[in-house]
Amino acid sequence: MSSVINFCTNPALFSVALLCILCLRKINVLLAIIISTIVAGLLSGMNIKHIMDLFISGMGGNSETALSYILLGAFAATMAHAGFTDFISNKIASAVSGKKYVLLLILGLIAIASQNIIPIHIAFIPILIPPLLAIMNRINLDRRAVACTLAFGLKMPYIAVPVGFGLIFQNLIADNLVQNGVNVMRDDIWKSTLILGIGMLVGVLIAVFVSYRKERKYKQVQLSSVIKDANNEQNKNQPAELNYRYLLIILAAAATFIVQLLTKSLPLGALVGLGIMFSLRVIPQDKMDHMMNEGIYLMGYVAFVMLVAAGFASVLKETGSIEVLVNAVLNYLPSGILLSSFIMLILGLFITIGIGTSFGTIPIIAVLFVPICIKMGFNPQQIIILVAASAALGDAGSPASDTTLGPTSGLNADGQHNHIFDTCIPTFLHFNTALILFAILGIWLFK
Repeated sequence: MSSVINFCTNPALFSVALLCILCLRKINVLLAIIISTIVAGLLSGMNIKHIMDLFISGMGGNSETALSYILLGAFAATMAHAGFTDFISNKIASAVSGKKYVLLLILGLIAIASQNIIPIHIAFIPILIPPLLAIMNRINLDRRAVACTLAFGLKMPYIAVPVGFGLIFQNLIADNLVQNGVNVMRDDIWKSTLILGIGMLVGVLIAVFVSYRKERKYKQVQLSSVIKDANNEQNKNQPAELNYRYLLIILAAAATFIVQLLTKSLPLGALVGLGIMFSLRVIPQDKMDHMMNEGIYLMGYVAFVMLVAAGFASVLKETGSIEVLVNAVLNYLPSGILLSSFIMLILGLFITIGIGTSFGTIPIIAVLFVPICIKMGFNPQQIIILVAASAALGDAGSPASDTTLGPTSGLNADGQHNHIFDTCIPTFLHFNTALILFAILGIWLFK
């Protein structure tokens, strides 16, 4: 009985469980992580000052990620204020001509580009999607298919492609694996996680061509869009200048893409892109501060979640409870690698659903799972797949995830798209199932 009590009160296990419970109870993620960090430290016998010192010093581990998010948020805000997203929306409307699969393909490609080529993340959705709802309604397109398509475009690229947000995600995996005793290079990550991207492709194809292929009727609702009105006014007053601005935005996006490929630094790429747009006056110079403020508004919260997650992981390591937990779990896990992997993937699923971000989950997953994998004889490729899949699981399907909040923010502009039943459940079923199956397949192939 005492061993069971010791296991359940293990600081690492208890604090992670508390974190999940707090998040599922809709406690703010940022506050939930801080509370769980303090509880982990107190359970291990630390005083509160030492806990906070460790927590704050550990936050620096994700400083590059946080800076990337802020700069890319400013990049996205500048594009929106220049009218570029409204221009793209009009072009899509004229190209679709009632063909729903063409529309889904275009939206999927734009979502992919928002992660890698023009890395603005979900900022394009509430601007681009609402003007397209009338077209979707005319062709009776099931918006659950659109939600899955957008979620695929937001999620698959960072898992499988080492560019843009994929560079951030895969750098986080590499750094945390090295910190926990697995010697891997950053270029090794995508070679192992590519199979997870293939699994997500299978998931979105099933969603679009099988699960939600039938027509679904929606009411035509007149939208009152402030953004649309502002862009129409801007188009009316400055058509020639806007065309010139579009070219400059494309130039800035290309520069961002090239610089981050050459330097392996997304913050530097985003800074170059912003520098081009600001210096060439894509927007008036007196709005520069406003764009930076909007960048912080769009992405600042996510950036801080990344920071506090790193601090949480730092305190967990210092408690010494990780090794105790690893040894305890080893006694209960089956000897087979595949079955053990399945159990750890399910644990990763619940952790990420609670936290709502795969990026913020990586330090926690790495601290918990990597020592277990090393002791069970997993090779580096298998560990990469397990950590990447465990962190990504639940991101699609979590009510608190950007992968679900983003699509809902655009598709529910007319009040006809339910966040849980039309976004979270469809993406959970199609992508988490695919990730588990293809992760197990990948672990088996790399044995």
